Amino acid sequence: MQIDIPASWQTVLADEFDKPYFKQLAQFVDEERAHASVFPSEQDMFAALRYTPYEQVRVLLLGQDPYHDDGQAHGLSFSVRPGIKPPPSLINIFKELQNDLGCCIPNNGYLVPWAEQGILLLNAVLTVRAHAPNSHKNRGWEQFTDAIIRAVNQKSTPVIFVLWGSYAQKKRSLIDETHHMVIQSVHPSPLSARNGFFRSHPFSKINTALVERAEQPINWQIPDIE
Repeated sequence: MQIDIPASWQTVLADEFDKPYFKQLAQFVDEERAHASVFPSEQDMFAALRYTPYEQVRVLLLGQDPYHDDGQAHGLSFSVRPGIKPPPSLINIFKELQNDLGCCIPNNGYLVPWAEQGILLLNAVLTVRAHAPNSHKNRGWEQFTDAIIRAVNQKSTPVIFVLWGSYAQKKRSLIDETHHMVIQSVHPSPLSARNGFFRSHPFSKINTALVERAEQPINWQIPDIE
C-alpha cells in the first residue's frame, strides 16, 4: 500500500505506520486490490489529508464508508468527482445548506473547495471493495482514523467536529469538548434526514463559531462546473 501522506500529517501520525495493525491493514488492502476493484484509487486513499494539512484543520466532518459505486469515491467524505451525480445524502446536505445559508444547489458534488478552506472531510474507513458497502470495515482503518481524530483533538487551536449519525457520534469520546466544539445531528441520508438533519443549521453554526473566534467563515457555496 502506497502511503502518500503529506509531511504535516506524517509527523503527527508517525507512530501508527510501524504498528502491527497498520502493517496488516496495508497487506489486506494490497490483496484486495490484486483480486478486486477497490475505491478510491491508491492515489486518492489519503486525499483528505492531502487537501487539508494538519495545521490548517478548522473543521472535521466525519463520514463512515467510501462510496462503493464506479467513479464516485475520491478520498473525501460525502464528496464525488465532477461529472458524477451527487448521491442522496449529499443532495440532502445541499438542501440543508440552501435552507440554512441560502446557497444555490450546485450541479456537482465535488467538495474540494471545502477541504481547501480547512474542512477535513474524513471517512472512518478509507477503502471499500466495489459495490460491497462496509466490505473493509473492522480491518484496521478505524484504528488509523481514530488516531487522526486524536491528533486533531491535540491541536492548540479549537476545531469544530461535525458528527452526523450514530456511527460518527460514537467518536465523541475522543474529543475534548472543553477545548473544541461538537455539532451533531442525525445523518443526512434519506432514511433519517427528516428526523432532525433538516433545519439543524450546521453550516451557520460553524460560521458563527469561527467568526466569534475572529477566523474567516467558510464559503460554503460549491461552484457549478461547466
